[in-house]
Amino acid sequence: MVLPVRFVLMRPRNAENLGAAARALKNCGLSDWVWVRPEVEDLEPARRLAVHAGDVLDAARRADTLEEAVADCVWVVGTSSRKVEGKRRLAPRAVGEELVARAPQGPVALVFGDERSGLTNAEVERVHDLSAVPTAPEQPSINLAQAVLLYAYEVRVALLEAAATPPGPLPLAATDAELAQVESTLEAVLTAGGFLVDAQPGRTAVRDLFAPLRRSRLTRKEARLWQAALHSLRKRQPRA
Repeated sequence: MVLPVRFVLMRPRNAENLGAAARALKNCGLSDWVWVRPEVEDLEPARRLAVHAGDVLDAARRADTLEEAVADCVWVVGTSSRKVEGKRRLAPRAVGEELVARAPQGPVALVFGDERSGLTNAEVERVHDLSAVPTAPEQPSINLAQAVLLYAYEVRVALLEAAATPPGPLPLAATDAELAQVESTLEAVLTAGGFLVDAQPGRTAVRDLFAPLRRSRLTRKEARLWQAALHSLRKRQPRA
């Protein structure tokens, strides 16, 4: 069974990490991964560590933005120890279980920051939920390839457990791009209606208002209904 779980690496810097991560993904039966603006040019060190996983290393896709990497995904989890209001913080095991549970509805993604500074504030805000490895406070940071292996293992365990009791058919979930369209239309409606005035506080308000919809796991049909309803309201608003 090919599970549509995608590992997204933001700005990876270290070739050895890429090789070790490729091996970890293949260990766990995974192969869908994307490098966003990689800073690695020479992949020979990666090939030396990608033992029997050269095909996974070569299959890595490139993207210019996080949005491009996850546009078709129905759920996106970022790995970060930061706490953000409105976003759940899940343990790796819970992430693995939910990734497997949601995957039948469409691609799901796990996003890792670069080796030096992790995810940016904007990227943390952009993902749907967050997860972090509960490391000891004496050494909180974890190597990128090790993190990939840990989460890939949790996905593998959850997949094996789910295989014993296959779920019934699920409706198609809204993709990240479709959710972003609904959020953008909501912002336009609220701006035209005078609810939003200042740009940055207004953007924060839209994010907070839309957060419950993201958490509710909208189906594609529900997202289209929201989009149609908001467009209808927008047409009835007076032109500025």
